Formats: sequence, structure tokens, C-alpha cells
Amino acid sequence: MLRRDFLKGVALTALTAGLLKRIPLGAAVKEGENCDLAAVRGKSPGDMFDLAIAALGGMGAFVKKGQSVLVKPNIGWNSEPEKGADTNPELVGRIVKRALEAGASKVMVFDHTCDSDWVSCYKRSGIRDAVEQAGGVMITGNDKSAYREVEIKGAKVMKKALVHPALLEADVVINVPVLKNHGGATMTSAMKNYMGVVWDRRWMHKNGLHQCIADSVLIRKPDLNVVDAYLVMTYGGPVGRSPKTRRVKMNSLLASRDIVAVDTAAVKMLGVSMPEVNYLDLGAELKLGTRDLSKLKIKRIV
Repeated sequence: MLRRDFLKGVALTALTAGLLKRIPLGAAVKEGENCDLAAVRGKSPGDMFDLAIAALGGMGAFVKKGQSVLVKPNIGWNSEPEKGADTNPELVGRIVKRALEAGASKVMVFDHTCDSDWVSCYKRSGIRDAVEQAGGVMITGNDKSAYREVEIKGAKVMKKALVHPALLEADVVINVPVLKNHGGATMTSAMKNYMGVVWDRRWMHKNGLHQCIADSVLIRKPDLNVVDAYLVMTYGGPVGRSPKTRRVKMNSLLASRDIVAVDTAAVKMLGVSMPEVNYLDLGAELKLGTRDLSKLKIKRIV
């Protein structure tokens, strides 16, 4: 290895190692006590999930025997895993496996893809193979006739929407976004990943995107949010097809029941300005979660 490459690697390791320190520890976590938010770095995506879910009380705290589970990753783009446009397939497969081990009767996985060829998106992302090998079932999110119109109680702008039935019918919902830059919303993470359960996303973009993102979570709050920050697109998102796209291998993962809190932590890791991600304030106003991380028991695992 050339000396300059070695030094570059050392500098990058130091940078990514410090990213978790941007997330405050909040209230003290006693030995053997479950945390509210887990921030993990340094393992493979699947292994990081195992550490995070253990810190939150184990998979059994979320999935009971006989329950149906929906895992909702980001599979919006017809892109390979090494591009960082979609959720890491190893992570999705590990979550499916752990849910079935906890006694789930069925684990379904879907996204309403942005690229029109959803079959290719599922395959090229590696998620289809990972899910099926783990025993889960891939279902399409691109069939409009399957969606059901629902009223969204408490919504400020998007008071009704066509929603995928899997979100409405599953006993447990696990939200698994990939963290990345987004040209329209500044950041895509847990809250924005909910755009994939709604049919008409163009309407959301035209009618106050940030409020619509917050409103969409009111349809059905996820039971668990797992943010994939293994390979993060820090510029050029959400697709990453520009030659100016920047990607950082952060080797990290965030997990929490609180969708606003986990996105607040994600903002700190991505290094963007909090006011730019306005849907966090709007989500807190709708009582979807808290932005005050000092109120939470946070465990950093490195």
C-alpha cells in the first residue's frame, strides 16, 4: 500500500469513528438496562443490527409469536448495493431472519419504487435475494389497484391518501431506510422513507413536501426504525448518478422506536443543518416523537 493511501485510510477511519460522538448520550443507561436509541459503528450491517436490537431489548420486544411483520426498506432505485441508493441488503435480510426467529408468522417486504421497473429494483439492489434466502416474502408496491384510500387523522395537509395495504394490515412495522442526502428534502432517512407507502408522491412534492412527510407517519407509526448508515451518500442523492456524487463509508447504524429522535440523530451524522430538515420540527409538533435527544437513554456501541 502506498503511504498516501494508508494515511488517507487512517484519516477516513478517524473521521467515521468520530461521527457517533456527534450524537449526545442523553440520560445514563444503567448496566443491563434497555436504551431508547442505539448508535452502532464498526461491524457489518447485519452484525450492527444484532448489537442494536439487543440494546433495545431484543427482537422479542417488538415481534411476538404468530404476528405478521412488514419490513419497509428503501428500494426506490434500480441500483447496486455499492452505490448507497437503496437500503443495504444484508441488513434487510438479517432483520427478516430475526423476525422469523422471534416467531413471526410471515415477514413481508416492499417499496413503491421510484424507477418504474420495480422487478429490476428488487433484484439489482440485492434485497430480493436477501429477503427470500432469509424466509421472507417480497410483494410489489407498484400496483395502484392494491392501494386503499385512508383518512389521516391529525394531518395538517395530506388529510387522505392511497396507502399500501401491507402497512395497514401488518401487526408489526419495521422501517429500514438508508441514510443519504436528498435534493428536495435535504435528508432522507426514517420519516421520509414513509413516502414509499403512499401512492401519489408527486402530490406530496407539490403540496408542501415537509409537512406531507410528517403527515404520512400519522397513517401508522412504525414499531421500530433502523437507519442504515453503512454507506452514506453525502451529496448527489437520492439517486447518485452524477459524477459529483459523494459517498462515505460510515459503517454505522441507528435504531429506535422514536422516528423523530432517530432522524434527529441521523441529521447529526449526515452533518446537515437541522432547520433544512423541517419535517423533524413538524413531526415533533404532531407528537410523532422528540427532537430532544437529552431526554433519551442513548447507547453508543463502537
